[in-house]
Amino acid sequence: MALGDLSVARFHDNFVGLLRTIGAPADFHGAPNELPTATPFTQQTDLGVYDLDAAHDFWRTLASVHSVSNHFQTSFLGKRSPVHLFWGSLDLAVTRFSGRAAPAHPGGIPNLPDPVTREAYSHEVSSAGFWPGGGGIDYPAFYSYAYPTPDGFKDYTIDHEDTFYSEKLGEFILPYDSVRSAADPAESLLKFLTATYIAAAETGRWDREALECDLGQPAIPRRV
Repeated sequence: MALGDLSVARFHDNFVGLLRTIGAPADFHGAPNELPTATPFTQQTDLGVYDLDAAHDFWRTLASVHSVSNHFQTSFLGKRSPVHLFWGSLDLAVTRFSGRAAPAHPGGIPNLPDPVTREAYSHEVSSAGFWPGGGGIDYPAFYSYAYPTPDGFKDYTIDHEDTFYSEKLGEFILPYDSVRSAADPAESLLKFLTATYIAAAETGRWDREALECDLGQPAIPRRV
């Protein structure tokens, strides 16, 4: 599908039409999630500008973060998510589960049904990812949080330069520029993901001995 200067409505129509042409499901909610204003896509008729260079740079960022996140997840034996993109807030995330049930999430995320949120957080999690910014932070950053938030989590010492805990967001934050400018960006990100997971697992009293293992290689079985 050719990309260019289109309205959201026209892009939506073209994309849905393409899916139907190849026999793929094309049933969408039809409006943004996780945003205060949720104007249906078909009503967003103002012409948008497509910046090819910016789109390509963003794709390269996501591809790099995806690679490191996949590597990070090889050190966890418990239930875990694949690397996945939340198209509401547009963050690329990975989640680990302790295996224990969590208290019902209070919900209240804008334009996201509470039953969806409660299903997502039905069990204790440690979740981290990359976020292009907005809604509390005006720059791209990496984040990490735990649900429910264990006592002592926010005060846990994270041995990683430029990482801080945001009281407003309730999660650890590491600016993207800090990772990008590091001598070894992949190692810097892996260190952040590991350190903040340990903070969640330690303060949440996860069974780390049963849930963790050495880092491996994605899609390659370990030798017994």
